[in-house]
Formats: sequence, C-alpha cells, structure tokens
Amino acid sequence: MHHAPKRPVRTLAALVVISAGALTLAGCGSSLNDTAGGSDSAACGTTNLAMNNWVGYTADAAVYTYLAENELGCTVTQKTVSSEVAWQGFGSGEIDVVLENWGHEALKEKYIEGDKTAVEVGPTGNDGIIGWYIPEWMTTEYPDLKTWEDLNKYADLFATSESGGKGQLLDGDPSYVTNDEALVTNLGLNYQVVYAGSEAALIEAFRSAEANRTPLLAYFYEPHWFFTEQKLGHITLPEYTEGCDAVPEQVACDYPPYVLDKIASSTWVEKDTPAVKLLQNFTWTNDDQNTVAAYIAKDNMSPEDAAKKWVDDNPDKVSAMLEGLK
Repeated sequence: MHHAPKRPVRTLAALVVISAGALTLAGCGSSLNDTAGGSDSAACGTTNLAMNNWVGYTADAAVYTYLAENELGCTVTQKTVSSEVAWQGFGSGEIDVVLENWGHEALKEKYIEGDKTAVEVGPTGNDGIIGWYIPEWMTTEYPDLKTWEDLNKYADLFATSESGGKGQLLDGDPSYVTNDEALVTNLGLNYQVVYAGSEAALIEAFRSAEANRTPLLAYFYEPHWFFTEQKLGHITLPEYTEGCDAVPEQVACDYPPYVLDKIASSTWVEKDTPAVKLLQNFTWTNDDQNTVAAYIAKDNMSPEDAAKKWVDDNPDKVSAMLEGLK
C-alpha cells in the first residue's frame, strides 16, 4: 500500500446506526507534551484529534502529534472515539481531525456534501486492503483453501460455540468498515459473523490459532505490522468492480482498494494554522506506518517515544512534512 496517491475509491460502507445525540467523546488529553518549542501555541491553537482504535491509526496520530507539539508548539488533545461517531463532532467543534479514513462514503455524503461540516484533506499515502484471512499454519495444511468458493466444504472446521453450528467468520469492532454479513448471505456461505470487538482481539485470535493450530477465518486489513510477525493467508473474494458495493445489503464482491485519506472540520481548516498546514503536508508510506505501529504494539514503546524514534530516523520525510512551517 505504498503506491502513488490516487483519487479515493467511492464506495458505500455498511454503517453502524447511531442515534441522534449519541456523540460522547472521552477527552484523554494529549499523550505527549503540552508545551514545546517552535511557533507560538496561541497562534496554532488546540487541535482535537479523533483517536480510532487500531494501532496503525495510533501510529499516524503519534507522529502528527509529536511534530505539532514539539516542532510547531501546538496543543493536541487526543479524544478516543469510534470511526463513525467522530464525524458527528466536526459540526460541534468536539473533533477537528480524523487522520486515517477508510472509505465511509455515506459519511462523506452526509457531512462533507450535505452538512458541509467536514472537508477532505488529501491522502495519507497509505493504501488499505480489507479482506478475509487464515493463520499461517492453515496455508500449508489446507493448500486448497484459497477462495470463497472453498469455504463451505470447510464450514464445520471453522465452527465455534458462538457460531450456531455454522462456520465462524470473526470480525473486529462493529464500527469498522465491513460488508461481511451481506457477503456471507449473498455468497451463500454457511457461516456466521461473530464480533471479537477490537483489533487487539483479532490479533490475539490469530496468535492463538497459530500457536494451537486451531482453525480461524477472520476479517483483517493492511497496512498492519502484524504481517511482519505472521504470514496470514488471504482468502480471495469475487473481484471488486466499480459500483459492486453501491447497495450495502446486496454486496457480493471483494472490498475495494482504499486510498486512505484525512478528514477535518471545515471551520478548523479555515483557520489555516500551522496545525492545519501540517495535516495537509502529512504523508508517509505503509512501511513507515508499520514501523511505528510495531514500535508501539510489539516493542511496547510509548506512542511519543515511537514517534520520536521515527522522526529522528527519517529527517528527509519530516522536513517535507514541516516545509514552510518553521
């Protein structure tokens, strides 16, 4: 996913229904320094940064926050919130930035084209892949298990106590971009989607499946540092074509390739502060993100220390992000 940026693919993602007024944000404050050298923090102001719950996003946020605070003297407040609920905060001022957006075209239609409370701020440089994966041991033990057409004959193998006698397809957080329930139905698969609840739970499921040689079919995605630990097998779904996912309930095709992009509050962008310019300049590769994510998730570094190490090791990329800001 470190290809040249291109126009984000337009696709309607299945969304969790959120009742009106459901926006409740946990402001955890910045995990980094509140004061730093550089430009005047009053001129830069405070940026309310949505924190979605996958480690690649944490890596993005760590580097953006580190540069904003330590190089530009800005203040960044990180707010833990699901990927959809964050968009409700653009209009109220509770959220200024979503750093890594995966599609969510229905949200773009509502908040960018309709309410005009949000704007696109360009690609992150990361290309995203969503799909179904099996643990590494299964790729050699079951060499004929490669596509969706092979799944029904192995449904009993993947059955669990939670899958109601069908094969289990393990998903992550229900707020993630997923068409899996529609895919199971529309492809005639004898499977039941079960939600693990988080990225961490998916990773632990793959680790356990590999260590104990237990079968697992699960939703996962790239870029992700976990592929440096385990070579997961990717189950091929029917080929994606433009518009094949236009009606979420009727989806019977693979996920599109995602050009991950940045979304921000319209009023925040209009302030044209150093924090805004940094967001506009912020771009890196899948390898960059995986490196920082691995520091955090595998090496147990704090996000700030992981960001500092990457910043110190990549002066040319940092200079490009800070161009014209210092």
